[in-house]
Amino acid sequence: MSTLPVPQLKNLPVTNRHDVYPAISPEPYFSGASTAFRGRVVVVVGASKGIGLSISSFYARAGAKLAIVSRSERSLAEAKEYIISKAVPSKPQVLTLVADASDTKAVEDAVNQVIESYGGLDIVVANAGVRNHIDIPAFAESDPYSDWWRVMEVNLRGTYNVAHYTLPHLEKSRNGAFVAITSMAAQINASFASAYAVSKTAVNRFIEYVALEHPAVKCFTLHPGTIKTESIIAAIPFWESIAVDTLELPAATVLKLTDGSGRFDWLSGRFVSSNWDLEEVERNCKEDIMNKGLLSTRIVVN
Repeated sequence: MSTLPVPQLKNLPVTNRHDVYPAISPEPYFSGASTAFRGRVVVVVGASKGIGLSISSFYARAGAKLAIVSRSERSLAEAKEYIISKAVPSKPQVLTLVADASDTKAVEDAVNQVIESYGGLDIVVANAGVRNHIDIPAFAESDPYSDWWRVMEVNLRGTYNVAHYTLPHLEKSRNGAFVAITSMAAQINASFASAYAVSKTAVNRFIEYVALEHPAVKCFTLHPGTIKTESIIAAIPFWESIAVDTLELPAATVLKLTDGSGRFDWLSGRFVSSNWDLEEVERNCKEDIMNKGLLSTRIVVN
């Protein structure tokens, strides 16, 4: 089994956040002081638990018309019940759709149902993802499909499928936005973790192309933080001790990035970490990010 030390990452020189902080507080959206999401159509793929469920709940509480997508009808029913309970006293619209993100036809059918039910689409969060176990050598001992390539199928192809069928509708929206959930794993080298790291690196690059080819849609790859979800603990048991970020942190960050205010649109096409204090990123780092092309996948030669 891998006994790798916790990786040390280079980060932006801003406060490292682990929970919701004032600059991204969702309370204005929840209270109605801001109507940014009122009536907006939001699709969250990979929404039945963990990060996706938290994001879905926040959008519903903010007044969005919600469509949640997952592989299990039972888990979707439980997720819908949870989302509605969190939105009381309001009664959010929540459409449940069964689909595997890596199944192209299933994703197409799900998007068609959203359009048929709601008449349009404004915001998409591609959160479906899997991790491989990192206790065996990926290239010599793991199964080439059920382990390594399956991670690529879900994480990369799944993101492509969702983008392919939703981008035409997002381009028609007044403030269309597409968020792909990625990981800091793309920025590190760790033995036996190649499938997950390669898939997330590819997702980061993919979103750069989405921004290039669909400039009317604001798109981001978002690292949600290190969160104690079932999938990460199952794949990387020793990370449980450092999984200190809350599920609410990425949910509040996604709302801030997609609220249509335009404040953080300059980050479109770039990698963003939920741990970075967005207000400090804007104040202290925006000029360098814009002028030097930071937070993009590039070869840098000093």
